[in-house]
Amino acid sequence: MGLEGMDWGLLLAAAALAGFLDALVGGGGLVLVPSVFALWPQGHPANLFALNKAVSIWGTAVAGVRYARRVRMVWAALLPAVGCALVGSGAGAWLVTRVDPQAFRLALPWALAALLLYTLAKKDLGLHHAPRLGARAQAVAMALAGLLIGAYDGFFGPGTGSFLVFVLVRTLGFDFLHASAHAKVLNTASNLAAWLWFGWHGYVWWGVALGAAVANVAGGWLGASMALRRGAGFVRVVFLVVVALLIAKTAHQAYAT
Repeated sequence: MGLEGMDWGLLLAAAALAGFLDALVGGGGLVLVPSVFALWPQGHPANLFALNKAVSIWGTAVAGVRYARRVRMVWAALLPAVGCALVGSGAGAWLVTRVDPQAFRLALPWALAALLLYTLAKKDLGLHHAPRLGARAQAVAMALAGLLIGAYDGFFGPGTGSFLVFVLVRTLGFDFLHASAHAKVLNTASNLAAWLWFGWHGYVWWGVALGAAVANVAGGWLGASMALRRGAGFVRVVFLVVVALLIAKTAHQAYAT
């Protein structure tokens, strides 16, 4: 698992860019997962996925803190949803040992395409922060999102951050900035269960993970800062670009022969 100087540079750059994307709308796995598989082509997938989780969780968490200091967070709804995301992710991680995720792999590009087309059709979607649910309904909706998307993250994972952002925008009436802020906290929770499981079972390369985590945190801080400075319109544009890239990547993985 050792790395030469140039390989370390590539890993740190990938970790920083992944943190930047995750802080905005999710999608850091587009960068980091292919990078670690390219750097360790003979590595065991469990070690490589563990490295992704051990690195990306820190940038997402720091971005969440950055957002929480500047954006009004609905903690009364968010904290129960965090617990649901933890439970869902743990259940999803267990389920992947029992069920073949191939059906998810084939369906994912189509689900992402529907999400992209809907967002493009609704030109004002997510540009204005106008929560439409009462406190109790908001808490229930966010808890369900945490549970279901957390389970998806533990079971399969690609696009988790983007799905969270979309659901919070469409269902709760958040703008993209507020949705991304809340999604960061939920995504950190859903990542935590997988990270702890991998670490407990000895799959994490701690020396590599800690070094790359520093770069990921820097990228996450920069991404959150840019989102806060540029606003919901900018986050919406990044969201559309990331979802389009996710469609291309997941379609190729699912259907390429």
